[in-house]
Amino acid sequence: MFYIHQTSCISPQQTFTEINLETIHDQADQRLLAIEPKYDGIPPGVLRRMGKAVRMGVGAAMQVLQNSIAPDGIIMATANGGKEDCVKFLNQIVEYDEGLLTPINFVQSTPNAVAAQIGLLTGNHGYNITHLHLGLSFEFAVMDAEMTLAENPANSYLLGAVDDISVYNYIFDDKADLYKKESVSTKLLYESNSPGCIAGEAAAMFLISGNKTGSLAKLVGVDTLHHDDPIVVTEKLQSFIAQYLPADEVIDLLLSGENGDNRLLHFYSDCESVLGENVTVARFKHMSGDYPTATAMGLWLCCHILQNQNIPAHMLKRKAAGSSFKNILIYNNYKGMQHSFMLVSITS
Repeated sequence: MFYIHQTSCISPQQTFTEINLETIHDQADQRLLAIEPKYDGIPPGVLRRMGKAVRMGVGAAMQVLQNSIAPDGIIMATANGGKEDCVKFLNQIVEYDEGLLTPINFVQSTPNAVAAQIGLLTGNHGYNITHLHLGLSFEFAVMDAEMTLAENPANSYLLGAVDDISVYNYIFDDKADLYKKESVSTKLLYESNSPGCIAGEAAAMFLISGNKTGSLAKLVGVDTLHHDDPIVVTEKLQSFIAQYLPADEVIDLLLSGENGDNRLLHFYSDCESVLGENVTVARFKHMSGDYPTATAMGLWLCCHILQNQNIPAHMLKRKAAGSSFKNILIYNNYKGMQHSFMLVSITS
C-alpha cells in the first residue's frame, strides 16, 4: 500500500497539462498515437536525440517532478520501450558492415533508457530499475514500489510506465492477429464484435510515498495471475477483494481493460458478474488503445476520477446507483493470459 501525490500522463487523449477527457481523438490506421507536448522541461539538444518512448517517459516524469521534492529512486515499467532503437542499431550493423555506427541508437536501445535518462536529467543517483514482464510490467513495478517503501517508509519514489507503437512491434503483433483487420472508430470499439484491438501508447508517471498527507489517492493492493481459465480468474478476483477491501466497504467502480477483442470479452463479463449489478463499470481503452502497460493510464484515470468524482459518459458501460466513488477496482487482461487487479481508494 502506498499514497500517490502527483500524476502525469501523455496519451492519445488530452491528458497532459490542460486535461480534457470529454473530447475523444480517434484512431488513425489502427493506431491511437500519443499527443506529444512541446517538452519544455527537456533541453533541446537532449530532446532531438531521444526516441519516442524516451521522450514521452521523460516528458511525463519532468511534469511530475517540476514542483516536487526530488524522489529517492525511480521505478519504471515497459515492454516495448527501446525496441525501435534496438532494431535500428542492428540494421546499422548490417548496413555499415560493423563499421561506423550511430551511438545514439545503441544508447537508447535498451528498455532502461527511460529511467536512466530521467536519472541523468534530474541528478538522481538513487534506486533505479526498469521492469519488463510484458502485460504485467507495470504491476510488477507497483509491487516493487510497495516492497521498497516498506523497507524505506520515509522515502518517496517516481513510479511510471511507458510504451510506444514501434513499427517493428506493430508488424509482429499484427501478424499474430492482435489487432483488428477492419478499420473501427474508437467510438464504436466496443460494438465491433470482432477479433483484435487497436494499438495504443502512453506514458504515465506517479510520485508515491508512504505519507498520506497531501495525497491524491491510495493504492491499496495489487495482484496478478497467469492463466487462461476464466473460472480461475474469477476465483482470483474474489480472493483479491476479500484480502484488500475492508469488510464494511464496497467496490464503487470497476475500471475495465476491455479492449474490443471479442475473444477476451468473456473474461471481463465474468468479472462484472462477480461484482454484481450495484457496481458501476467503465472502460478506457477506446481512449488509450491497448498496449502492455495500459494499466498505468488506468491508474492515472483512477486518480483523476477520485479527485473530480466524475466519469465522462463515453467511458460508462453500466451506471449503478450512487454518485460518489471511494473504491475503484482495475481489472486488465493482456492477450488472454496475463491478468491483473489493482484496488485504488480515495484518501480524503
